[in-house]
Amino acid sequence: MDKIDLENRFIEIIRKNERIIYKVCSFYFSDELPLSDLYQETVCNLWTAFPKFRNECTISTWIYRIALNTCVSGLRKETRQPKGMSASALYESLPAPEDMSEQIKEMYRLIHQLKTMEKAIILLYLEEKSYQEIADITGLTVSNVATKLKRSKEKLKQMSNL
Repeated sequence: MDKIDLENRFIEIIRKNERIIYKVCSFYFSDELPLSDLYQETVCNLWTAFPKFRNECTISTWIYRIALNTCVSGLRKETRQPKGMSASALYESLPAPEDMSEQIKEMYRLIHQLKTMEKAIILLYLEEKSYQEIADITGLTVSNVATKLKRSKEKLKQMSNL
């Protein structure tokens, strides 16, 4: 495949999957890691890795994996302690917030308070990924995904005072 074909194929894949990239990045951005920077860094990392993609998993699994790794790496690079997301920043980051109920907004606010891996697992769970798909994306075992998901759900429930 020549360079132009490779570029065109990559652009097509990004266009078809930009929602995945945006959603992952929206779970990890902060004042120190702006959403646009995370999105751009993720696309750059995808482009770098694209020639090595071997179709051993679905393209969406590969994109989730790289997007999560990019966001987690960005968090690790921060020199300051990450700050919690303000309610206004969360409100602006969510798609079509005027259509969301107060309960959903509260759920997203609580999810943003979780640890990095907990957030990743909840994100993928909300995307209706199977335990196997979550394991493939995160590099965890299926049983570890189940355990972490259960604990994360319990943590969210405790945080919400239900």
